[in-house]
Amino acid sequence: MNINATLIAQALAFAGLIWIIATKIWPPLLAAIEERQKKIAEGLAAADRSKKDLAQAEEKVNEVLREARAKANEIIAQAEARRAQIIDLAKDEAITEAKRIRLQAEAEIGAAATRAKEELRHQVAALAVAGAERLIRKEIDGNAHKALLDELAADI
Repeated sequence: MNINATLIAQALAFAGLIWIIATKIWPPLLAAIEERQKKIAEGLAAADRSKKDLAQAEEKVNEVLREARAKANEIIAQAEARRAQIIDLAKDEAITEAKRIRLQAEAEIGAAATRAKEELRHQVAALAVAGAERLIRKEIDGNAHKALLDELAADI
């Protein structure tokens, strides 16, 4: 065989192989590559959207947290104001109750003092009568007593 014929046969075989590859293999391969590129591009776009969505979600979470903190602070302030009102009300009630108890105690003390004074008057009167009786028994004899009674009867 001749080198030229071999070279031409190889060139024709190579050209046929290139034509088969260009018409049968290359288009589906390019389509697959383009489809893969589209999927990658869509994935990257989705990742970018996801990052943006994540940033927006974080922003919303931070906003909700700020609102919740503000609301919690407001509730705490209201609770503290209510606590102060309750304490003031309890103080007022305690002062009123203390005054009532003090007045009641003063009244009881006054009543006890009055009872004690009356009891002392009765005791003093009883002691005075007992003392006078003893004095009268010692100082007045029967005749003087009869004379005193007669005088009293004459005055009536």
